[in-house]
Amino acid sequence: MSFNINNPLYQEDLQRILKTVCTEGLNGKSFLVTGATGMIGSCLIDVLMLLDRCGIDIKVYAVGRNRDKASARFSYCLDHPDFTFIQQDVRDPLPEDLKVDYIIPLASNTHPLAYSRYPIETIFINVDGARHALNLAVKCGAVVIYPSSVEVYGNSRDNGPFFEKDTGALDLSTARSCYTESKRLCEAMCQSYISEKGVDARILRFSRVFGPTMLMEDSKASSQFIKKALAKEDIILKSNGDQFFSYTYVLDAVGAILAILQNGSMGEAYNVASDQFNLHLKDFAASCADNARTSVVFDIPSESEKKGFSIATTAVMDGTRLKDLGWAPLHPYRESLRRTLDILSGD
Repeated sequence: MSFNINNPLYQEDLQRILKTVCTEGLNGKSFLVTGATGMIGSCLIDVLMLLDRCGIDIKVYAVGRNRDKASARFSYCLDHPDFTFIQQDVRDPLPEDLKVDYIIPLASNTHPLAYSRYPIETIFINVDGARHALNLAVKCGAVVIYPSSVEVYGNSRDNGPFFEKDTGALDLSTARSCYTESKRLCEAMCQSYISEKGVDARILRFSRVFGPTMLMEDSKASSQFIKKALAKEDIILKSNGDQFFSYTYVLDAVGAILAILQNGSMGEAYNVASDQFNLHLKDFAASCADNARTSVVFDIPSESEKKGFSIATTAVMDGTRLKDLGWAPLHPYRESLRRTLDILSGD
């Protein structure tokens, strides 16, 4: 598996995203993105730097813990005057002298093994990362686009999709709640900073994101399926696969960030979801196997793996509110998955 930013399919999708953006409103703006080398953060920065190369004056401040990883991922723009990498842990306060227009705090542990092995770290990356982003916004007047998750809805709902006004029960008896509860708290922090400090914060609730910018250490089921398909190996399914979830192509996730940034409302939450990307886990596995011409194999998970699994069996979201802003997926689900595999295989 090898991601190449110059892959024609990836570059084509970046250009497609640009066509959905009102570039006039972004000219002269500056962005601070934490989690810069992550799946969504790196893709967002690719879009922003492409806008800059197309003549839209944009400055990007990319925050990450690993300079070597950033140097490799952003070698194409590392010396660009409009790109600045800031090496730091998001649990530490952001530089006070930074003045930016938009803050997107994407740094987070977002896969099951991380929840299982590092639940304390997971909580504080989310909570401190959001707090420092909101505090910087107070100082410089930035808009915060906060990336939350379908997980805030809690346990599964069997009678239909989640709407933004819905709430759900949460099992606090296990460390697995580290991610869910910290994301809920971060949303509450956004609303508190809106009420008390006047910060313009807007919230996205991502579903399960997949795409060519995925990281090798990602232990989400969808990422494991993709890695197996790329290796032309059987897809390992560690359940009966009846879980029914919303999925999102990473380029569509970035498109949603930009749509909410340009057209969203202060204090509103937006589900990032499309009906055509609502799938049973076994169907996602089967799609990967079909592309690789392999099979789906059922396996029993280890105790360590099970600790990080979500207990939700149905977690789909209604995406009407985001659709009303003009957002739509770039491709149908099967095409998005095919492009992911083709980009990562170098085809």
